Amino acid sequence: MPVTPFSPPEPPSETTTIGFIYPDHAAEDDYPLAEQLLGGDMAGIKLPVEHIYGTDLHAVPELLDLGSESRLADGAALLAKHEPDAVVWACTSGSFVYGWEGARDQADRLAAVAGVPASSTSFAFVHAAHALRVRRVAVAASYPDDVARLFVEFLGAGGIEVVSMGSADIDTAAEVGELSPEAVVELAASGDHPAADALLVPDTAMRTLGEINTLETRLGKPVLTANQVTVWEGLRLTGKAPLVRTLGALFGQRGN
Repeated sequence: MPVTPFSPPEPPSETTTIGFIYPDHAAEDDYPLAEQLLGGDMAGIKLPVEHIYGTDLHAVPELLDLGSESRLADGAALLAKHEPDAVVWACTSGSFVYGWEGARDQADRLAAVAGVPASSTSFAFVHAAHALRVRRVAVAASYPDDVARLFVEFLGAGGIEVVSMGSADIDTAAEVGELSPEAVVELAASGDHPAADALLVPDTAMRTLGEINTLETRLGKPVLTANQVTVWEGLRLTGKAPLVRTLGALFGQRGN
């Protein structure tokens, strides 16, 4: 009986490209990791990252400048060569600091200049929480307390109740990016609360993708982290919903 030679599967004929505007440098290597975990070329998914620069201080005036229309327009121009199908502003604090309506205007202006659907990490958290049908959450923030409280207000505007909030009072994104995996797990887990349906960890400067399953196993509940929901939001905007086990409960949901 003739043996049929093995033929590897062909990659999809169409590729979905989601572009991310990332502030400065800290944990941007979570994005190529996400592309790999999602299947990369074999899944027809590309996640290019382009950087914009400003101060990385977790303080309101600096964050308002970082998320300004002109800076995001510069980021969209850098992403244009990748021909993205959607663009996401990969910064939580640089979006929620504008408040709900201001962040909506920020995303709308980004979409207009990029010419494709756009969103931000702050909206990604709200959409992801709704997708998981969680309404009561705990927040484990790396930010100073005053900045973290603005995230709590943003979640409230999106219909998400925060039952507890911890703030690690770390001044800069660079410091957050230097946290070890063990420190990330401990910072996140320390912010959990038994009344919370899920734990939210809101800083794209923190490397979290490799720690999500560890945290969910330890806490027994969904964990939503900034870089995780940012990638998910881009996929949501393009109608892609790959199911993978390595990116937490959020990526195990059908119909997101």
